[in-house]
Amino acid sequence: MTRLLIVHHTPSPHCQAMLEAVVSGASDPEIEGVEVIRRPALTVSPVDMLEADGYLLGTPANLGYISGALKHAFDVSYYQLLDATRGRPFGVYLHGNEGTEGAERAIESITTGLGWSRVGQTVVVSGAPSKTDTEACWELGATVAAQLMG
Repeated sequence: MTRLLIVHHTPSPHCQAMLEAVVSGASDPEIEGVEVIRRPALTVSPVDMLEADGYLLGTPANLGYISGALKHAFDVSYYQLLDATRGRPFGVYLHGNEGTEGAERAIESITTGLGWSRVGQTVVVSGAPSKTDTEACWELGATVAAQLMG
C-alpha cells in the first residue's frame, strides 16, 4: 500500500475546513491502495516524510510566508529527503488573508530543491473558504492520492 502524507499547520477554522476537504478527497472510496496519513507540521518526523510516497502540504501564509511550523518540518528533514524522495508527487493548499506570494515562492523553492513533482493546482484561499474553495481542496486531495494508486 502506498502512503500519502498530509503535512499541515491548521491554526484556524478556515484552515481546518480546507484540511477536512483535502482529507475527504484523498480518502475517496474510489481511490484504492492509498493510506492517507495526517501529521501536524510540528510533529511530523523525517521518518514520516521518508516513508511517504506522496505529499499534501497545507499552511496559512503568515506575514506573507509559510507557517513557521511547516518551515520547521522541512528544516528537520530536508537533507534526509534530498536524494531519497526525488520525483514524488505533491500538492499544496494555502490560506492567507493577505498576500500569499511569498509562501508560494517558499514552497516552490523547497520542493524544487527536493525534486518533487507538483500535481494539481495550488489551492489559495483568502477569508472563509467558499463551497468552490472546499471543492478545489477536495479535488486536490483526490488528484494527489490518485497519482499514488498502483
